[in-house]
Amino acid sequence: MSKTVGAVLTTRVVAGLIEDHKLQGGLREFPENIDDTNGLIEVPAESLCDIICDAIASLIPAGSTIDAAGVAMPGYVHQGVMLDAPNLPQLKGAQVCSSISDGLKRRGIDVKLAVFNDADAVAAGIAATRGQMNRQVRVWTIGNGIGFGRYPYTEGPWEGGHMVVTLDPKENYCGCGGRGHLEGIMGHRAMRLRFLDMEPDEVFAAAKKGDKRCADFVERWHCALAAATASQIHLEGPGRFYYTGRDIERLELPRLKQHLWEMVKMSPLQNYMVEVLPDDDSLAVIGAGVAALIESKC
Repeated sequence: MSKTVGAVLTTRVVAGLIEDHKLQGGLREFPENIDDTNGLIEVPAESLCDIICDAIASLIPAGSTIDAAGVAMPGYVHQGVMLDAPNLPQLKGAQVCSSISDGLKRRGIDVKLAVFNDADAVAAGIAATRGQMNRQVRVWTIGNGIGFGRYPYTEGPWEGGHMVVTLDPKENYCGCGGRGHLEGIMGHRAMRLRFLDMEPDEVFAAAKKGDKRCADFVERWHCALAAATASQIHLEGPGRFYYTGRDIERLELPRLKQHLWEMVKMSPLQNYMVEVLPDDDSLAVIGAGVAALIESKC
């Protein structure tokens, strides 16, 4: 029976001990009493790696060992290097895998380590918890940024949140600076920039009350997600798509399905399925731990 630790970095670090694809002892958050307003956005990259090392070390029972540790974080991770991370810019260029590995060794832990994009970890977690390790899993994660996760892992950026979904020259709210991106419409940060006088939750609430400006945006929000999903269907084929994340309650599945029906017209591609999952940090934690046994990412 395999024993791993999974750790996920977003606005905080969430970690857990995994045995046989199951979480043991619940999730733990690091550091404790974190500032909910800023989270880890201003913490230097070296300190973020130290927090992750402390989290992993604290979850290994005294006198025992683990088979692997997996770490998931937002951004474009390639061969252990964070090539870019628009939502945690201090990580750009950081040798995250070697930094965490060295930090663990200083704590007396020498273990196989893998670092993943956080959405890829969610996809692996869905596969592990649903007994679908032999199937393709694709998932959109909706939060401060927009992630696209895929299991099994295939080499490439897979930065689906930066897919171009509009040619409108005014659509320039994405944190990476690109124009027309999915995240520039759907991302929490992007919505705050677009509606300087309203918070994102207020925008969706006002749309339900009939405010035209907000209602038009909510329609665009759903249309953008449908466009990104339709593009993936046309590139990789149909199948099941999952949607989850911190802000998943904003998604109206019937509206999304209507837009997809209008966008995917080739009959061999129409046997796709879409499913909403409630936000669950354990999916990414389990996925990071399980995938670390399979993938060599450092």
